[in-house]
Amino acid sequence: MSHRKYSAPRHGSLAFLPRKRCRLHQGKVKAFPRDDAAKPPHLTAFMGYKAGMTHIVRTSNKPGSKVHEKEVVEAVTIIETPPMIIVGLVGYVETPRGLRTLTTVWAENLSVEVRRRFYKNWTHSKKKAFTKYAKKWTNEKKQIEAEFARI
Repeated sequence: MSHRKYSAPRHGSLAFLPRKRCRLHQGKVKAFPRDDAAKPPHLTAFMGYKAGMTHIVRTSNKPGSKVHEKEVVEAVTIIETPPMIIVGLVGYVETPRGLRTLTTVWAENLSVEVRRRFYKNWTHSKKKAFTKYAKKWTNEKKQIEAEFARI
């Protein structure tokens, strides 16, 4: 009897197991840089998705190597970075059990693309998300500025 490697080789890589649909379609930032409290609030991470791989031809710059100043082919990863739109700020407070959300301030004008994400079925909804909060920006500006100060 022949070895399994030759008679029935496996189909596909084990690196992609388990083969199932993803739980969340949108990605998430897995690691943030260490925060410096002296700096004002700023963007600390940027979303990127691996779109694929390809290869490039470039001139090598390794003195002492056989391929110094010669063209070499190298693999490269293509990372897709869609435009990020800030829709709000979240303030955190330190507690003995870790960080806790203090307050959230949403943007004055949220696009339809953002508001769609808050509905399970956008077409059959009344599309009322953030309509009362948008009125708060015109009528109760001092309350929003107080929330900014808390952050």
